[in-house]
Amino acid sequence: MKPLIHVSQHVRDAVAAGRPVVALESTIFTHGLTPPRNLEVAFEVERNLRDAGVVPATVGVVGGVPIVGLSAGEISALGSEAGVEKLGVRDLPVAAAKGLSGGTTVASTAVLAHHAGVRVFATGGLGGVHRGAATTFDESADLTTLAAVPILVVSAGVKSILDVPASLERLETLGVPVVGYRTRRFPGFYVRESGCAIDYSVESPVEVAAIADARDRLGTKCAVLLVNPVAEEDQLDPELHDRVLREAVQAAEAAGITGKATTPFLLDHLHRATGGRSLDVNVAVYRANVALGGAVAAELVSR
Repeated sequence: MKPLIHVSQHVRDAVAAGRPVVALESTIFTHGLTPPRNLEVAFEVERNLRDAGVVPATVGVVGGVPIVGLSAGEISALGSEAGVEKLGVRDLPVAAAKGLSGGTTVASTAVLAHHAGVRVFATGGLGGVHRGAATTFDESADLTTLAAVPILVVSAGVKSILDVPASLERLETLGVPVVGYRTRRFPGFYVRESGCAIDYSVESPVEVAAIADARDRLGTKCAVLLVNPVAEEDQLDPELHDRVLREAVQAAEAAGITGKATTPFLLDHLHRATGGRSLDVNVAVYRANVALGGAVAAELVSR
């Protein structure tokens, strides 16, 4: 059967030639940031990778076709047109059959990038175990996908609106190695640390590449999760973060917000209560992770 996934020529050529490639998700500019900042950031991080000698492979779905290596026009369309969906792994077959367009989540981006032979994927934050999951069983597909896709993912941890300790427990159960970049503390996305310790850290892209190589030689089929804390000068004030997060959780409970509505409600509360500062942190996190992903990708192909 003819495969549905389209890998752009520039990505195919780079992978075949052993050049460094970094996959990028599209939900950050389809659903995470508002115009015109969404497209400014999307094009900026691609440009930064190219300037560093790395090929960007932004992933998305256009007219039902999953694409690894969106063109500038395709990025612009996804970031500006109405009716663009948010597509996880389970949504891809439906989107393909119905001809839908959408931004890909961490999980679907990882699956599609791995299909194209891309070894490194840089994102902002992962999904994780939601607060109250002991009764709702609400958990992001990002976690189980990372357990099954052998790619290296650079992120700033899971968003602090989630149950961070439970998310780390699930990653351990699923066999996903979590490695801190110059830290033994799990980052809290908006802040440098979540209060949770992790077992391993690395000091350079050379060490990261060695871990990814060892994973491949061992034949294990899980991702390596490299967590990169936001720079101290870019993080939210930790006291402000903790206070606003408590208020957001209390507001959600009072309003009876549950299920899928919880995350957007909490993020919106955080955005409004910090005067938009949380989105600034989101962008700073993304820029830093993409830069680190580029350095790791360059080291992987040089080995």
